[in-house]
Amino acid sequence: MCAKLEAEYGKPAPAKSRNALDQLCLTVLSQSTTSTNTRRSYERLRAAFPTWERVMNAPLHQVARAIKSGGLARVKAARLQASLRAIHERTGKLSLAFLRRLPDKEALEWLVSLPGIGWKTASCVMLFALGRPVMPVDTHVLRLSRRLGLAPHSSGARECQEMLESVVAPQRLFALHLNLIAHGRRICRSRKPLCRRCVLSSICPSADCA
Repeated sequence: MCAKLEAEYGKPAPAKSRNALDQLCLTVLSQSTTSTNTRRSYERLRAAFPTWERVMNAPLHQVARAIKSGGLARVKAARLQASLRAIHERTGKLSLAFLRRLPDKEALEWLVSLPGIGWKTASCVMLFALGRPVMPVDTHVLRLSRRLGLAPHSSGARECQEMLESVVAPQRLFALHLNLIAHGRRICRSRKPLCRRCVLSSICPSADCA
């Protein structure tokens, strides 16, 4: 599966280094919206508030106004501020650099203990900022995993994540995550999947669903 997807979409190399706090906030903004809207809202937020301290201390309505292009602005603004305040209260500063010193399990648990931060958001920070071998599960990854028989149809995102991490080589998780999303957007869509064009049709038990 990994090889077939890499042949189709390439093998993206992990970013060398990303700021974990930046990634956390970016992932919060990405919830329930497109990548284009995510980038736009993030850029406008940073333009309005150049530091995370200013985001944390600003009136809620001002933060929401800056990120309105991404949708659910007040909800996301509240999550951002709550998480930033919790990080500051627990560590004395606005930084997640200390997570690099923690084992995977401890780092994940610390992140999901933040208000409004779920398993997927924490896993994105782990994968994209810390370079850890984890598999964030969004709607595309979950749908494809179920259709391919990698996870039961009754499985949730966290159960699916644990299954994928147990069967996929750690060094292939980054590329697989991005390629499953690309495949879900282009071919294995929620409605009317294009099975005849699918590079995984020969190994997919759901290939006749088109």
